[in-house]
Amino acid sequence: MKFNIPNMTCGGCARGVTRAIQKVDANAKVEVDLDSKWVSVDSSAAAADIAAALSAADFPPQQQA
Repeated sequence: MKFNIPNMTCGGCARGVTRAIQKVDANAKVEVDLDSKWVSVDSSAAAADIAAALSAADFPPQQQA
């Protein structure tokens, strides 16, 4: 699954996004493209659960497939 995170602007943001996702699924594979503000996630967790965790961490996502 992929998420666009418009307010992810720096390395610290990328680490915060990764931590938020891995709180939902510690085994999630997270790939961050900071320039395009996209995050690819390979996880068995539901997209809605990951989106909720991102929103709770102040990184509200826009999901794309």
